[in-house]
Amino acid sequence: VQLQASGGGLVQPGESLRLSCAASGSIFSINAMGWFRQAPGKEREFVAAISWRGGTAVYADSVKGRFTIFRDNAENTVWLQMNSLKPEDTADYYCAASSRSIATMSGGKGARFVDYWGQGTLVTVSS
Repeated sequence: VQLQASGGGLVQPGESLRLSCAASGSIFSINAMGWFRQAPGKEREFVAAISWRGGTAVYADSVKGRFTIFRDNAENTVWLQMNSLKPEDTADYYCAASSRSIATMSGGKGARFVDYWGQGTLVTVSS
């Protein structure tokens, strides 16, 4: 499975960005797709995930109400709509795919259960 992420950039606080992640290859093995982020000097952390078949989504508490993850199975693509961005959202964002459940991906050390990673896309929120 290959994941191609795009959509990062520089925005001011309060503005919005949309990230996309296109999957290709043996996607039949994927059960969940999502996003993690990593700020300089910090560990990679879970942001959001969506069940590839059912469409159920889960979010980190820090982004609930501001970020929305959604998918298009026909296009094998997942998006992360990020609204009301804050400076603390600044990080490299990584698309992820797993054969595990969204509960596993969003749990503690969820990054260990990611089977495939996309390249990072940088989001910078600054005035």
